[in-house]
Amino acid sequence: MQFTSERQSGKRHRDIAEKLQISEGELIAAHAGAPETALLRATRLQADWATLITSLEPLGEVMALTRNLSCVHEKTGVYRHVSDTGDVGLVQGGDIDLRAFYRHWAHGFAVSESVENGVQQSLQFFDTEGAAIHKVFLKPPSNVQAYQGFVHRYADLNQQPGVEVTQLPSQPVEKEDSAIDVAGFQSAWRGLQDAHDFFGLLEQFGVTRLQSMRIAEKQYVQQVNQASARQLLEAAASEQVALMIFVANPGMVQIHSGIVKKIAVMGPWLNVLDPRFNLHLREDHIASAWVVRKPTVDGMVTALELFDTDGHVIAMFCGERKPGKPELAEWRALMETLKEHELCLN
Repeated sequence: MQFTSERQSGKRHRDIAEKLQISEGELIAAHAGAPETALLRATRLQADWATLITSLEPLGEVMALTRNLSCVHEKTGVYRHVSDTGDVGLVQGGDIDLRAFYRHWAHGFAVSESVENGVQQSLQFFDTEGAAIHKVFLKPPSNVQAYQGFVHRYADLNQQPGVEVTQLPSQPVEKEDSAIDVAGFQSAWRGLQDAHDFFGLLEQFGVTRLQSMRIAEKQYVQQVNQASARQLLEAAASEQVALMIFVANPGMVQIHSGIVKKIAVMGPWLNVLDPRFNLHLREDHIASAWVVRKPTVDGMVTALELFDTDGHVIAMFCGERKPGKPELAEWRALMETLKEHELCLN
């Protein structure tokens, strides 16, 4: 593979894989069992995902990375308070806040790569297609000895290079709006008690998330300008309003909670560049943006949801709050400002 010259040019693994017309997982797997002198070496890990994530705390402070095609979420912290129920895992250690859906995980590797300033060590997890689900990067304060012990303990017996990838099942075709019980769906939305129940509501009525934006009652949903994410982040940073930022793919949800400070636009990328949290969002991938309100036992909660052209959620923004506490008035005021830029739909 043309890895060495491409990587030295500064390209990311995903970009190199795309140029080679393979998945990122295949690119990494091709370096399983590579010699110590290789630019990139990968050690295949046992497929016991919950155990692997539960065993990360001794590594100390690391950087967690979750991305989709349009957004990258990077958070520095420690994997504390890890639990799992069936194939769903939780990490609730404060800085590192994750929801893992292990049924989508297929391949994992410990990766050692020579970079300009030394050796970058990481753990990287992929789905059956070889798309990245989640990555864990060592930072200067990380416990390298604990990392090496982790890799030794959980290395798979099979260290042959390569991996077999399979295409994910196609997504169900969205139903026509006329085939949906719209009145029932709207009534169930009005009766929500917890924002976390919204996904179940979509499943119950066979509605996609983007479709729900179209058929919901207008008191709960308003489509706003695609530039709303930039407006919201800049206002939240300026006014020091704490928020929650969710970025997800099928196998992982990663959440930042707190105040953002440095907002920077670089070409198509809208960035948060704070010491322990980075966000990189492709503004040109935002096909639609929606202000969404959901009733809960603690009062109404409001979010900004961003969708790409395929109807996938790029990112979600909510006001920071704890269960049992109402939404911050300052956050609600910011969202009302966004609604002033509501789009008129024919």
